[in-house]
Amino acid sequence: MLLTGYTKRISRPECNPSSEAVYCIARLNEDVAEALPYLNAVLHGMEYFREPPEVVFRLQGRSIKVGAREIAINRLADEDEADRALVWWKDKINEVWEKREGIVPCYEGKVRPRLIDVLRLLPKTNCKKCGQPTCMVFAAQAVEGACGVAQCPDLSTENREKLSLYLAGFSFD
Repeated sequence: MLLTGYTKRISRPECNPSSEAVYCIARLNEDVAEALPYLNAVLHGMEYFREPPEVVFRLQGRSIKVGAREIAINRLADEDEADRALVWWKDKINEVWEKREGIVPCYEGKVRPRLIDVLRLLPKTNCKKCGQPTCMVFAAQAVEGACGVAQCPDLSTENREKLSLYLAGFSFD
């Protein structure tokens, strides 16, 4: 086992103290820098940095930074959600580390989807059926991984398939 535990701190964003969302920073008991390229390979990080070593993931509209001695997660509902997320990350880091012999490490992040490419495939009707005020806002949310093709009921079958392929690994339907 590489990571035995952590100490967490839960806060509200200083720039928006009335925010309902919280963020969590966990100080890791051990240095997990050697595991990061393997974690990146398995979970397809959005950005990978060698110095200092860290990987940034975008999952369900959240940014998660996993560094050598720290995990930071934004947009959490509460401390319980932070606890569940940290347990998952601790388990995932240890699982990937144990299986590293069969994993090719990856030292690069993904190429991010472009907003204009997503927008081109949308119906551009601004119908609001997806819950967003415009197709442009929907496209911005899709690029960040906060929504996916399933939320746009007016997509043609052809464009639904194209957008699904394009966003593969970025959205979470």
